[in-house]
Amino acid sequence: MREITGADAILEQARDTLNIESRAIECVAERLGDEFVQAVRLLLMMRGRAIVCGIGKSGAVGRKLAATLASTGTPAYFMHAAEAVHGDLGMVNDDDIAILITNSGETEEIVRILPIIKRRGAQSIAICGSRDSTVGRAADVLLDASVEREACPLNLTPTSSAIAELALGDALAMATMRARGFSTEDFGATHPGGQLGKRLLLRVEDVMHGGDANPTIGVDATVEEALLVMTNAVVRGAVAIVDDGGILQGLFTDGDFRRVMQKETDRNAVMSRPIAEVMTTNPTTVRLGTLAITALNIMDDREFDNVPVVNEAGRAVGMLDIQDLMKAGLV
Repeated sequence: MREITGADAILEQARDTLNIESRAIECVAERLGDEFVQAVRLLLMMRGRAIVCGIGKSGAVGRKLAATLASTGTPAYFMHAAEAVHGDLGMVNDDDIAILITNSGETEEIVRILPIIKRRGAQSIAICGSRDSTVGRAADVLLDASVEREACPLNLTPTSSAIAELALGDALAMATMRARGFSTEDFGATHPGGQLGKRLLLRVEDVMHGGDANPTIGVDATVEEALLVMTNAVVRGAVAIVDDGGILQGLFTDGDFRRVMQKETDRNAVMSRPIAEVMTTNPTTVRLGTLAITALNIMDDREFDNVPVVNEAGRAVGMLDIQDLMKAGLV
């Protein structure tokens, strides 16, 4: 085997691979039409599950497609073609749709299970590189994943063909997801773990300081009284100013205090001033039910350390601290 180790040759091969594979995806996109729409509608009307089946590189693509479908609102699982002919076909019923992935359309294991899938009453969608093949002709819907050539220098290793299958599978999953009306909340419900789950599920009420830990004071208080509440609170640096009904009237922060002190030379006079004279009126707030990541973005954009949380009536029900949002794993 003759090795080619020159930098120019290595980079040339890498660019050729990427160009060939990107062209393969472009060709798949250009061929999309009625059959693709029909495939999406089959998945939308499906009462059972999408059974994604493949072997080899197409099997690896199939595992990814099954996971993507399942996480975006379409019940799905992967069935290895070799295992299918040894008993796993028993999981297929007439409510299911088989998604068969094969470049040649003549993959022995896929061809063998086709008649059984039909006898069980399940419909089939083929992601196939050959329309005039056993699988291409037998499938209820054919999605054409054919490519001009493989990116492999020998035109042998499944490369651009696998990329075409992968991209077409993603297009199918995303189009179905959108047609289904799958929402951010739906996505969060299927991804509760890790940082992604936190970003999609965690709401401000989960991380705010509420109840006795919510720093509030009446609108008739003085600056000194507001400072005492801020100093003794669990979350420091801000106090919400409320009326007798708990409705938010303003916000007073340590930054507000420093600005007042810079303008006044008499410290005692500052301390005895009504808080209503120096508070920030109409402060930025977030409502109960807001995603915590949304609140974090607001605070980042406006460089706020604290933001009051209000309910629908405008009552100050909590205080958000940016450090708590960061500790919650949102960044």
